[in-house]
Amino acid sequence: MTRLLLGVTLERICKAVLLLCLLHFLIIMILYFDVYAQHLDFFSRFNARNASRAHPFFNSSRPNGTVPSYANQSATEKPLQTCQETPPGLVGRLLIEFSSPMSMERVQRENPDVRQGGKYTPPDCLPRQKVAILIPFRHREHHLKYWLHYLHPILRRQKVAYGIYIINQFGEDTFNRAKLLNVGFLEALKDDEEYDCFIFSDVDLVPMDDRNLYRCYEQPRHFAVGMDKFGFRLPYAGYFGGVSGLSKSQFLKINGFPNEYWGWGGEDDDIFNRISLNGMKVSRPDMSGTMAGPSGPTLAHPAAVSTRFTKIQNTKMTMKRDGISSLQYRLVEVSRQPMYTNITVEIGRPPPRLAR
Repeated sequence: MTRLLLGVTLERICKAVLLLCLLHFLIIMILYFDVYAQHLDFFSRFNARNASRAHPFFNSSRPNGTVPSYANQSATEKPLQTCQETPPGLVGRLLIEFSSPMSMERVQRENPDVRQGGKYTPPDCLPRQKVAILIPFRHREHHLKYWLHYLHPILRRQKVAYGIYIINQFGEDTFNRAKLLNVGFLEALKDDEEYDCFIFSDVDLVPMDDRNLYRCYEQPRHFAVGMDKFGFRLPYAGYFGGVSGLSKSQFLKINGFPNEYWGWGGEDDDIFNRISLNGMKVSRPDMSGTMAGPSGPTLAHPAAVSTRFTKIQNTKMTMKRDGISSLQYRLVEVSRQPMYTNITVEIGRPPPRLAR
């Protein structure tokens, strides 16, 4: 009986030892896998850190897996290069038409990168110049929509840093294109003193080829080599109307434009004379400088016709006293629209003999 009890006791002890061994084994396995998992986590984090160091665009600490923009990265790690002399994205000849419906909303949708006030800077290169484009204006909203529709994409392809300024003549007195452009020059510099190139454009002229680069050159530039309203020819050799460009120094050298040409006609000939009298020459593009517009030729005001030839002949005597140095105007309003900056000014009225 004693032996039987002893056997049963030994059996229970063996089972208990066996259970303890199994429990010990399970505990060891659990600890082993826990350590193994920790090692895996360590190595994964280590690899992620190395990857982020090797590829700084990928940073696991950024929320939602966001990455820094290319522009910011290039600014910190690789400085932007100067924009190419001939931008690679130009397309050449363009189909220009003015029959399709046009709205400012459409222009804005087509140019999401243009900033308030009609300003733009290329994001991928350093522009060679900063250009202010000045448009003398009154009651031409229909033409303005088409001009903005075509010119914003052209200027962006040309890698131009630019701002567009509409110089709107207040009131209904006789129009004065050149005086408005003088105002635009001063007001654009007030807005941004870094402008070093100024392009003066009628609102009804659109380039038919984006290789006609809107920038300033060593000599004053006439961009409108041929216009559809003139049969794609210059009306005469000294013509400087439509679209022209002068650097800041060139414009100041000729004392800006004359202020005393009221009505259409004559002021562009006076400007041509000012350029020639100051030892400069007008440069022009090749046949890429053709222009199209929605309207026919603009006729000079009859009062201006009777006096403009006398004024043109006297440019040498008048250019030092009539221009930027004598400009007077009253600023009515500056309004920054999505696609342009509108500058409304009162520039006075013509002498009594020219009044309408």
